Amino acid sequence: MNVLYLHTHDTGRVVSPYGYAVETPRIQEFCEDAMLFQRAFCVAPTCSPSRAGLLTGTYPHQNGMLGLAQRGFRIDGSLHLARLLAHEGFLSVLCGVQHEVGYYTDHQLAPEALGYEMDLTTDASGYAEKDLVVWDRRNAECLAGWLRSYDGERPFFVSFGQHATHRAWPDADPGVADYAQPPVNIPNNEVTRADYACFKKSVSMADANYGLVLDALRESGRFEDTIVVLTTDHGLAYPFEKCTLLDAGTGVLLAMRVPGSRAQGRSFDGLVSHIDVVPTLLDLLGIDPPDYLEGASHAGIFRGEQDSGDGAVFAEINFHTSYEPVRSVRTDRYKYLRFFDAEWLRLNQSNIDGSIVKNYYEENLGLADVTKDAECLYDLAYDVFETNNVAEDPRYADVLDEMRARLDDFMRRTGDPLLEGPIQVRPEWKVNRRECVAAGSKDPADYESLGERFSVRERGMA
Repeated sequence: MNVLYLHTHDTGRVVSPYGYAVETPRIQEFCEDAMLFQRAFCVAPTCSPSRAGLLTGTYPHQNGMLGLAQRGFRIDGSLHLARLLAHEGFLSVLCGVQHEVGYYTDHQLAPEALGYEMDLTTDASGYAEKDLVVWDRRNAECLAGWLRSYDGERPFFVSFGQHATHRAWPDADPGVADYAQPPVNIPNNEVTRADYACFKKSVSMADANYGLVLDALRESGRFEDTIVVLTTDHGLAYPFEKCTLLDAGTGVLLAMRVPGSRAQGRSFDGLVSHIDVVPTLLDLLGIDPPDYLEGASHAGIFRGEQDSGDGAVFAEINFHTSYEPVRSVRTDRYKYLRFFDAEWLRLNQSNIDGSIVKNYYEENLGLADVTKDAECLYDLAYDVFETNNVAEDPRYADVLDEMRARLDDFMRRTGDPLLEGPIQVRPEWKVNRRECVAAGSKDPADYESLGERFSVRERGMA
């Protein structure tokens, strides 16, 4: 059995199978023939930590990926799924974005650092960031050609990642912005509609690339011998989504197609986490799991067995562009968050990707004045957008105690470094000061550390 892992940037669940009015017919077609997980969550709502958690089956504070790879943070590559499957005789193949090491300039490090035997990724040099949709297409075409010609001598693990839907998005088609109402937790106005129309264009282009790859897999005759995992890293690059532990930040698209399973064409309502993907895949492949895995196997779902999902899912933030230590635990009904920088309960603006929507919040809605509660409890049955903190409501005192205990147990069990106090910034990490407004500031005073190999003029994503 082969494994094909398909993934995008910053898409959350904003695809048509979850009810959004976006043009993703190929994703829709795939999900209708797979198991669609209605409540899947990442372990960290920022790019490299999320992917590292999914692909190692460990949390970012365990695998070393406390922040972004291009900012000097380093994963323990010995834990990576590509290396693990390579040891089991799989041909591990990379095509496109990975983000567990470097991004563009360090892309050549991925095979050695992560265990990939082959890298089909086309050269990204010369592309402006807004033109990387063309790079995505070139990678899709390259992978499609490889799938059609592969001799099948060994089972493969293929990772196909797209730059979409990371900003900068391609320009929207003329005349569509008025009909591009953004997700309901974002104000609906001329600015946000224009911006969201560009997101819709990006996700539709990603969808077409997935169709190209899946068609090639079918044409190769290996579609019924391949487990396909389709997901994204975290929520959209909007204020109060990406880089937050709200559901809008941690909720992800997750669909898996297992040939011959009883789960095709169904959806699953139980809680699951990216941390469960590696254990589930290894179970389906008949490979003994390493003892360091933190997640649970849900392979029984694909065998027609009863499965209620995870009792709770956990997520964390350490660094995005600035230091913002947060932990959360989510159950079926409740969400509990704890901020570990209680002396700085203001919004970390540099952790919000730059955009015209961020500008709108800054200029019209007082973004700089937003504060955070050190501890939050949300009753998700009545507060799906997590805006009503009931941590101080005496009616929830018992729930608060239970959720605190769940988080404390998780942190002890996983060896969370925050138990020892604040994480100290290392010289090799590029970290903005928490007062900084823009991630890409040119002022060295806006950084705690520029990193040993970085400068503020270095090309690269935040």
